[in-house]
Amino acid sequence: MDVKQAGFTLIELVMVIVILGILAAVAIPKFVDLSSDAKTAAAAGVAGALASASATNYAARSVSTSKGVAIANCQDVTSALTSVPSVTISSTTVSNGGSAVCTITHQGVTANFTAIGIS
Repeated sequence: MDVKQAGFTLIELVMVIVILGILAAVAIPKFVDLSSDAKTAAAAGVAGALASASATNYAARSVSTSKGVAIANCQDVTSALTSVPSVTISSTTVSNGGSAVCTITHQGVTANFTAIGIS
């Protein structure tokens, strides 16, 4: 009576382990260095929120001076938001009705946003 053996050979198992090792060696560095990408995304998110707040504030203040806040420089835009994380904002002057590109620094990463001035 013939007995058939089923299973994987040692060489097949070693090849699978080698392939998994190569895949892990390629994938792990991409996941380990995500902190710099996260900091860049956080700075861009804060800059986007400030730009949106500036535009919304300009629209509200154009309707009535009792709404919104006056914006004469880039740092004034933070007054249009209820909470802003700790960022350093350039003190660029913004003319009434004009716009200026402002630079923020958040966690060592810089990003830009556009502020719209209004009195």
